[in-house]
Amino acid sequence: MKVNYYEILGVERSATDEQIKRRFRDLAREQHPDRYRGPDKADAERRFQTLTEAFNVLTNAEKRRQHDSEIAGGGTRGADFVQVAKVYMAKGVKAYKDGDMRAAYENFDMAVKHNPQDGKGFHYLALAGARIRGYERQAVQAIESAVQRDPMNGQYLRDAGLICKRAGLNAKAERYLEEALQWDGSNVEVQAALAELRGTKESGKGGFSIFGKR
Repeated sequence: MKVNYYEILGVERSATDEQIKRRFRDLAREQHPDRYRGPDKADAERRFQTLTEAFNVLTNAEKRRQHDSEIAGGGTRGADFVQVAKVYMAKGVKAYKDGDMRAAYENFDMAVKHNPQDGKGFHYLALAGARIRGYERQAVQAIESAVQRDPMNGQYLRDAGLICKRAGLNAKAERYLEEALQWDGSNVEVQAALAELRGTKESGKGGFSIFGKR
């Protein structure tokens, strides 16, 4: 089901740009995360991002026409953040397959912000980040978030090991790779990476990680 941005902002389909801007300003004042005093600030931040997303779409003539076309057949829904996350995931997967890693990363990042319990979203975010120069730290953080949400997923553990190894975090890499082997002991890629790490350690080589000296 499509997300209806008119419902999220609480305006009519016929609302003018000025009416939409006025409504967004009112909602932004009420729901800004800085004003939130509840226990789940992350949820407040996701809601505010969805409001901002709705505003950006409905005040852009081309995006609004596309949105109107998408919801013309009915079957729309309001602010379902899991559904919004799925939309971003689909866009991210397409961008990833097309080789546009920055667009993929941005969409996966929005997906996990709307559904922060989705390990798959963090896994995709890590894979995209690992292919962008200078995003090693973000890739490590994302893959560790994926593992936290699904600690028995052999694929996540394998990729955590490989991404940490690429970032120069050898101790973490070795631990993740060892755990990955518990789920898939015949994985040649994991075995080779682990052997390389152990060989480096035994040779007494030091070095630097993305966070400084190890």
